[in-house]
Amino acid sequence: MPKVLIADKLSPAAVEIFHNRGLETETQVGLSKDELIDIIPDYDGLVVRSACKPDADVIAAASNLKVIGRAGIGVDNIDIKAATAKGVVVMNTPFGNAITTAEHAIAMMFAAARQIPAANAGTQAGDWPKKAFMGTELSYKTLGLIGCGNIGSRVAERAMGLSMKVAAYDPFLTEERAIELGVEKVELDQMLARADVISLHVPYTDQTANILSADNLAKTKKGVIIVNCARGGLIDEAALKAGLESGYISAAALDVFAVEPAKENPLFDAPNFIATPHLGAATNEAQENVALQVAEQISDYLLSGAVTNALNMPSVTAEEAPRLTPFTKLAEKLGNFAGQITDFGFDEVVIEYEGEVSELNRKPITAAALAGLLRPSRGDVNMVSAPSILTESGIKLTETKTEESPVYDSLIRIKVLTRKTTNNPDGGWRTLAGTVTAGRPRIVEVKGMALEGDFSPVTLYVNNLDKPGFIGTLGAMLGEADVNIATFHLGRTDEGGEAIALVGIDSEPSANLLTKLQDMERVKFARVLKF
Repeated sequence: MPKVLIADKLSPAAVEIFHNRGLETETQVGLSKDELIDIIPDYDGLVVRSACKPDADVIAAASNLKVIGRAGIGVDNIDIKAATAKGVVVMNTPFGNAITTAEHAIAMMFAAARQIPAANAGTQAGDWPKKAFMGTELSYKTLGLIGCGNIGSRVAERAMGLSMKVAAYDPFLTEERAIELGVEKVELDQMLARADVISLHVPYTDQTANILSADNLAKTKKGVIIVNCARGGLIDEAALKAGLESGYISAAALDVFAVEPAKENPLFDAPNFIATPHLGAATNEAQENVALQVAEQISDYLLSGAVTNALNMPSVTAEEAPRLTPFTKLAEKLGNFAGQITDFGFDEVVIEYEGEVSELNRKPITAAALAGLLRPSRGDVNMVSAPSILTESGIKLTETKTEESPVYDSLIRIKVLTRKTTNNPDGGWRTLAGTVTAGRPRIVEVKGMALEGDFSPVTLYVNNLDKPGFIGTLGAMLGEADVNIATFHLGRTDEGGEAIALVGIDSEPSANLLTKLQDMERVKFARVLKF
């Protein structure tokens, strides 16, 4: 009988699901790392929330472990890389707490607009500070959303119920989806200048880190209220404090911080500042929902091999897995490539299947491609949630299949239509194609150019004009910066035309080197990609 360790608090109803399905459970909450390492070899499944941290050492000791289930969304406490190498499936429950988090954001807006915590403290201290607090109404004000996905759209719905206007900045929000939601799609600078309240609902990624920087906070409307119930690290906390102290920012309410647990933070003594200890998902309903979901998912996997909401493997049957796995890996890497070179959002995705792969079950392959595509901007996206996120964003997805492939036994091509914006006036299609050779994914086409190469863990991608001496100059620049070249793959349209270089390198180049490279006259685009 499979045995499951419940290492964080879980509802009795969820435990009952395991028992009803015939699984044995043991609950041990608050284990130290050494204690967890000692007992983990006895278990087939592990259930965690955020307190238990199955790191590489724990997973290395888990000789029988088959699955880790996170009752919630974030998996920062789980070493997914180590779990994958060990063959341990990692699952989460991505949709169980969206309503709860949206409600918390609305509550924080009201608390900030009416200075409720400070008024409460003064009243209970016996001061009766009636004249000290003059609030502002939220009705008919403009709410600026940074992110309008699963949670942001629910915040928008509730804000419009308060007669607020909603202006949303989200590169992945289409005009059609914005109309459906009843929000106005805007650029970031437009939103910053117009919003009376700004609420963040994006994951922490390289593209969203410090999105409310000092410069962007300076672009906001005087008297703005800032709310963050998403992730820490999205706001320059020092700049936010300065804005509160000067009175330029009227109030701020944060549920998340750059460093957690936030037992100390410079914002804590700032005027008109409200803090809660990461309570976005802390309701009985949300905790029950994610607990029940994780119990069902782990039971399904241990009893039948069914994979749901996995972050590190495709959702496929045992019979399909041997043939599908190489192509899901290829699709994920192609999608991730496209996602890393697409900064301005996109309106359409086309996935083409040629040859033998066209006759396989393409659903998990497409899901893997979309997960790779969305992950650079959306953060924790898995193969189950990715299609839903794409649909929710209103982005068109088209799949085509051709039984014959002119060159390869099987080929997958991904086309992404990038959106025209102020910073990306041309927009247009980005095209990548790949195949599987000897079980390994390979790139065979970039922007319509034939180019065979590897997905090196760290890859320098350069789009340049084909001129004599460029390759030598690029190699010399990397050499001078002590960056070792592992592989070098080239493609071009024609002599003197557009060219692509994919350079596998052993270490990440400095930002200064990338800037120098990007500033070269022949270079159209340069970026470091990570696979």
